[in-house]
Amino acid sequence: MRAPLRHSLSLAGGALALSAWAGATPAVVPLTLPSGKVLQAEVMVSDEDRAMGLMFRPSLPLDRGMVFIFETADFHAIWMKNCKFPIDIVWLDEERRVVHVAEAVPPCKAEPCPVYNPMRRASYVVELNAGQARREKAVLGTTIRFDLSSR
Repeated sequence: MRAPLRHSLSLAGGALALSAWAGATPAVVPLTLPSGKVLQAEVMVSDEDRAMGLMFRPSLPLDRGMVFIFETADFHAIWMKNCKFPIDIVWLDEERRVVHVAEAVPPCKAEPCPVYNPMRRASYVVELNAGQARREKAVLGTTIRFDLSSR
């Protein structure tokens, strides 16, 4: 469930943390949703990891998520090619505030796959199980917390 086009990565204020991730198995960090629920989120930094994302996985455990880190804020598009289950896609700005949510995005069933874009530029994308964004109050203007400095 990746964007057809991806950008090279680094993180403003966190370039050292990102360089430790480059080329390695994705790190896992606690991700705190606005409701207070904490998930374990895989951090996608490399082009390869972002391109793969949740492709070919049979499901996403309820206590897990995925966060994509981008070098610059932009209209980072996501698609659901080779995905097997619906998800919520949450775009965050530099301050990790929710700027757009696409709920219950279905897997791509036929080419060309639909592409999902945010309404505002984003620096991060969080992928959750379908329905989880609304249940955990991840709506426009709320903040999702995660710390990248410890990795």
